Amino acid sequence: QVQLVESGGGLVQPGGSLRLSCVSSRSISNFDTMDWYRQAPGKQRELVATINRSGATNNADSVKGRFAISRDNAKNTVYLQMNSLKPEDTAVYTCHAISRALSPKYDREWWGQGTLVTVSS
Repeated sequence: QVQLVESGGGLVQPGGSLRLSCVSSRSISNFDTMDWYRQAPGKQRELVATINRSGATNNADSVKGRFAISRDNAKNTVYLQMNSLKPEDTAVYTCHAISRALSPKYDREWWGQGTLVTVSS
C-alpha cells in the first residue's frame, strides 16, 4: 500500500507564495506520473500540474507561469511551487500517483489526503 502525505498548505495573502510537498512511502521512481489536483468549494476537481518519470512537466492553463511541479527522487517527494497566488487558487490540493499497466484496467493509482490552501487578505 502506498501512502502519499501532503504538507505546506496554509493561509497566504494574494501575490504570495507557498510550496507544497508530497512525500511517498514508496520510491516515486515506480510511478509513471505524479500530479497535483485541486478542488475549490462547490467546484469540480481540477488537474493542476503533472510530472512524469523522465521529469517532463505540464501545467493547467490557469496556473502556467505561476506554478511549477518538481520531484526529488532521493527524498521520494514531489513539490508544487506556487507563486503570485490569487484568491481563486483557494482549494484543497491533493497529490496523486499512477503506475500504468499494459492494459488501462490494471492501472494503479493512489491519492493523498489533501492540504488546504487559502489565498486571502
